[in-house]
Amino acid sequence: MRRLLLDFQPPRRRLLSGLPLLLGGSLLLAAVVAQQSLDSRTEALQQRLQHSEQQLGLRPRSQPSLTSAQRREQAENLAQMRSLSQQLQRPWERLFGMLEALPQDDVALLSLTPDARKGQVRISAEARDLEAMLAFHQRLEASAELHDVSLLNHEIQLKQAEHPVQFNLSASWENGDAHL
Repeated sequence: MRRLLLDFQPPRRRLLSGLPLLLGGSLLLAAVVAQQSLDSRTEALQQRLQHSEQQLGLRPRSQPSLTSAQRREQAENLAQMRSLSQQLQRPWERLFGMLEALPQDDVALLSLTPDARKGQVRISAEARDLEAMLAFHQRLEASAELHDVSLLNHEIQLKQAEHPVQFNLSASWENGDAHL
């Protein structure tokens, strides 16, 4: 039989074995506290600098400069916004009001295609006869909203009983003295 050893007191461990762990934790805690202190000091200095610049009337510092690709993209976006703004500022209501006010006994409007960027409008219509088409052309030319009215094409419908004339007009569309 083997001999039993009963020892009710465990052997003592050395205190030095946990010392590196304690020192590492202490250093980590000290680094975190130091970083927080530096962050708060930096923030306080930035606030003071901004306050001083405001008191002296200096402009705030600009943001970091953009790359050439970012500048190009920003310029393209700006050009698109300007184009859209110009299109929205056109006198749409005056154009439509003028076209609706024209006598249309002998002429029927088929389509209206405005090109706001170029400041032009294309009108497709059908007239009872050539004289009605020419009279409509003259009324458009005399209007304040349109100028340089041009007959693009016309076609006499010989297959229909009354021989109506289908035609397309193009006109420049201005607002005051500026081309729209």
